[in-house]
Amino acid sequence: MHKLSRVLLFCALSLSVAESAVVLTPKPQPTPRINGAKIFGVRPGSPLFFTIPATGERPMQFSAENLPSGLELNPQNGRITGRLSRSGDYPVVLIASNKLGAARRNLKIVCGDKLALTPPMGWNSWYIWEAHVTDKIIRDAADAMVSSGMIDHGYMYVNIDDCWAVKPGKDPLLGGEPRDAAGRIECNSRFPDMKALTEYLHSKGLKAGIYSSPGPTTCGGHAGSYQHEKQDLDTFVEWGFDFLKYDWCSYGQIAKGNSLAELKKPYALMGEFLKTEPRDVVFNLCQYGMGNVWEWGPEVGGHCWRTAGDLGGSFEGIGTALFRDGFDVYSRHELHKFARPGAWNDPDYLLLGFLSNWKGQTAPTPLTPEEQYTQVSLWCLVAAPLIFSGDMTRLDEFTLGLLSNDEVIDVDQDPLGKPGRRVAKENQLEIWMKEMEDGSRAVGLFNRGEGEARVTARWADLGLQGRQAVRDLWRQQELGSFQNQFAATVPRHGVALVRMSSSR
Repeated sequence: MHKLSRVLLFCALSLSVAESAVVLTPKPQPTPRINGAKIFGVRPGSPLFFTIPATGERPMQFSAENLPSGLELNPQNGRITGRLSRSGDYPVVLIASNKLGAARRNLKIVCGDKLALTPPMGWNSWYIWEAHVTDKIIRDAADAMVSSGMIDHGYMYVNIDDCWAVKPGKDPLLGGEPRDAAGRIECNSRFPDMKALTEYLHSKGLKAGIYSSPGPTTCGGHAGSYQHEKQDLDTFVEWGFDFLKYDWCSYGQIAKGNSLAELKKPYALMGEFLKTEPRDVVFNLCQYGMGNVWEWGPEVGGHCWRTAGDLGGSFEGIGTALFRDGFDVYSRHELHKFARPGAWNDPDYLLLGFLSNWKGQTAPTPLTPEEQYTQVSLWCLVAAPLIFSGDMTRLDEFTLGLLSNDEVIDVDQDPLGKPGRRVAKENQLEIWMKEMEDGSRAVGLFNRGEGEARVTARWADLGLQGRQAVRDLWRQQELGSFQNQFAATVPRHGVALVRMSSSR
């Protein structure tokens, strides 16, 4: 064998060993633990719906101290429902108990004009089912979100992406008249009863999301909302949806150029309509970062906005896009300056597990195990929405571990809502840091290089002084007390995600 060939083979074999899918997340304990967000927003008069996410052995009983008038808690399933008539902050103590003990956790319910006070968590159908989504697929995904335990870690949205509406044409499954005689948008035959579908999701303790475009058609050629914006929104609310993804798509044919005013126009229109609805709907602007949307997303009513193109637009290119559209776009535009509670940068979905390969098949994500840890870690550090878009019905132990590590999720859901940023870079090694509500720092030591490397986080870059207790968040283990710096050996395209707290 040629010497170069032997070297390449050795490197490939070494890489395959290094890239074993090692599950780092410990199993949840049988004793109760309350997870997810510590703050929740609702508008006055809107129906509130919140499922307490809690791990632990079942059966479990739920209760709450200081639950305000107008709300009630189901002690068996932990669902808080009702309405608040007055604006204000309502601090509540949640309690989950089973035969092994009890857990308590504070939840601040904020009644006002802001929603999504922490980044939304859930699932979207696009990168696994794309144009083939059906009513049954959505129900199966909801069932899996419950049976897998993802609901117990704070995941709540089950979102239908494109291809639910009629697609003008003669296809017997998708075609027909896009609107009825009154102008109401029609579903294709794969979605026979949207209201029944959302009721099913709500019965599981979950929330429902839907998709449309401000253009005449969606990206997949199905009916869009152009000139029917208020009517469609009223229909979505009547059906019971809680989340709207609004995708630019064919609106490019309507816009008069690409001025900032034209880029903002369709989103500002829908944002104004959302304010008048009797139901809270989280508004996701999907227009790929055009016009620096992060600078004006909140102004038009957006709760989160896409910062770049589709992360999985090319199946084989997902790894490249992760570093380009995740790390580089974020750093170049200093996106941490533009997000806050109720307004989040969205670098696209978590592309883990089984995905569509855009060839009529599904396949495991092309991201290596280390790259998957990197994606989840970065998304949590920058306070991005945690929306999984793989196959909910084929969650293996590794993928579930990536999605359900509560100490990692706590970084994303921290109530301070201050997104992280890159604080140091040396060649292919980067340090990212997020300030937390309790004064600690979540720190990611990333290695973008092609081989294992020693990565060092220095207190001078992190704004820290004195000794710091360092905790490995993926393994949920204390690493010790350190002075001036902390270093870790990080695999190719991998990360060490830690939390640092003063140990003085």
